[in-house]
Amino acid sequence: MIIGAGVLGLCTAFELQRRGHAVRVIDPGAANASLVAAGMVAPAMEAAIDDASVEQAQIFRAGRDLWPLFAEAAGINLARRPAEWRGGDVDGIEARMQALGFEARRAGDRVLTDEDYQVEPAQAVSALRQVLGDAVVQGRVSSVERAGGLWRVSGDGEILEASAVVLATGAADAVAGLPPAAHDLVAAIQPIRGQIGVLTRALVDHTVRGPGAYVAPMAGGSVIGATMEPGRRDTAPDVTTGERLTDAAWRVLGQPPELLEIEWRAGVRGASADGLPMAGPAPDDEGLFFALAPRRNGWLLGPLVAAVVADAVEGRAPSQEARALDPRRF
Repeated sequence: MIIGAGVLGLCTAFELQRRGHAVRVIDPGAANASLVAAGMVAPAMEAAIDDASVEQAQIFRAGRDLWPLFAEAAGINLARRPAEWRGGDVDGIEARMQALGFEARRAGDRVLTDEDYQVEPAQAVSALRQVLGDAVVQGRVSSVERAGGLWRVSGDGEILEASAVVLATGAADAVAGLPPAAHDLVAAIQPIRGQIGVLTRALVDHTVRGPGAYVAPMAGGSVIGATMEPGRRDTAPDVTTGERLTDAAWRVLGQPPELLEIEWRAGVRGASADGLPMAGPAPDDEGLFFALAPRRNGWLLGPLVAAVVADAVEGRAPSQEARALDPRRF
């Protein structure tokens, strides 16, 4: 039983299903942060911008490396295009990418890399839901309970039983009935609001980043993003934030402002204390697993989180990445 149908929940359900497990995904059906995203599978740029450690960069790279086969199996369109940095700190971005082992090259006053990919979130979610079929159902989970070696999942007037439960509930409140240690870990997840703008006009043919914004191709148009606003759970788009992002985007592109129709969207992601997901066994309870808190790297790390959780469900020895993402590290 997977609770939550964002990127981590859907990827985990698909990974378990293709390994032969019977799965059920329960989700309330509202829009989630996985759709309010640009679908970045971008270990090089994200690691450089966040000044990631070598160990974090290795996890980002491992997540990216799983994408080609995962996308093929799930029917997800994976775009492999150059990613570009323009504007301030060009030398620093180049140096950080190279120090972390990523390919980076100068093109005048810009830095390019071929290490980053992109998916279109709406297409990817649709593909995962299609391949999962009737396994994805709409509903709200009110509580969980361990009983007789199984998990009893209650909600919408019915009780379902499962041998294992995977929490993929994003930044939502902890589900009632969780064991205390698991409850405390979920309660400690920090919400981070992110706002993006979607345009029907194509502004770029590959991702272009710079101070304060990025512009990327998306579904016949473009996306402008993105904010990282810790502690906020509101999802109403903010006009002032949109203006700031738009101004930064025009500076990145090096062209004068234009009056364009932009659809602003906002979503809330979850983050752990060290910025890496919590993936794998929950503390102190058999059969409960986490697929939570990827910060802004949900799409990048979706297949890796899925593999880590599936391995844990099957009792396999943990990989190096699994040890790094183990929820019990806190």
